[in-house]
Amino acid sequence: MQSEWSPRISWADLPGHVQTGIEQILGSPVAQATGQQGGFSPGTADRVLTVSGGRAFVKAVSPRLNEHSPAIHRKEAAVTAALPAGVPAPSLIGTFDDGEWVALILSDVDGRHPHLPWRTAELTSVLDALFELSRTPVPPALGHLPPLEHELADAFDGWKRIGADPPEGCDPWILTNLEALAQLAEAGLQDLAGTSIVHTDVRSDNILMTACSRAVLVDWPWACIGSPWIDGLTALINVRVYDPGFDVESVLRSHQVFAPATAAGINRVLSGLGAYFTDAGRQPPPPGLPTLRAFQRTQGEAVILWLRQRISEL
Repeated sequence: MQSEWSPRISWADLPGHVQTGIEQILGSPVAQATGQQGGFSPGTADRVLTVSGGRAFVKAVSPRLNEHSPAIHRKEAAVTAALPAGVPAPSLIGTFDDGEWVALILSDVDGRHPHLPWRTAELTSVLDALFELSRTPVPPALGHLPPLEHELADAFDGWKRIGADPPEGCDPWILTNLEALAQLAEAGLQDLAGTSIVHTDVRSDNILMTACSRAVLVDWPWACIGSPWIDGLTALINVRVYDPGFDVESVLRSHQVFAPATAAGINRVLSGLGAYFTDAGRQPPPPGLPTLRAFQRTQGEAVILWLRQRISEL
């Protein structure tokens, strides 16, 4: 399913003054840049090696590629700089920002994305990392992060928009159960509330597995304060995107990150996420992100299939 990723520009495509600014932060010219696949940003994503032997990860974008991406990079820089030391995330080395181009220079994580379809051992490592994240106190510097239930309030309202204007080819089961799905999603907002740092975008391309099987979370612009098990649930959704037959229910029952969750709460949040992905997936693609909507539709289908199975078993 690698065709889902959006096309990226490379280090060589950056304007000269942007390259120079980044190299000044690195303290040495870039000798080699290796583009990385994954994600839905049209900007660069390069692991770089400098003349002096230093390594870093560089991501850069301008509004010409996508008008919203520079602001997203600025948000990510602010969050990453304030993450506590124990959080499994890259550290921020520096930021280049000339008002148009925004570049983040991050520590290089020597790792790879999880295998797809997912493997149980790697999933366990990811959930272990999310459990530790859920227990990490929120530092004062991140006290401004929005509550997750506020951030997703409009998204969870998607079933009402679908009822008023159903997308072409909408799953008949959705249309038959719209009222119940909308009630579940509305109630699900309360399940999002909590006091933990939440990444909110946990999927395979935002995870790196190190040689010692440690999971590192990358791309933090959407961080919120919320429920300690939500990130784990989105990880399981990603597992089902690539393997609908994976026994995620046994993971829900056995992993400690899901201990605070209830079966009803999981159903409510799945309905809300289904509303978000289904509604978003039928929108026009954003500039520079031609594959985003197709992936959102795929996520929506995975969520609805899982929710239908859970409801039928109650």
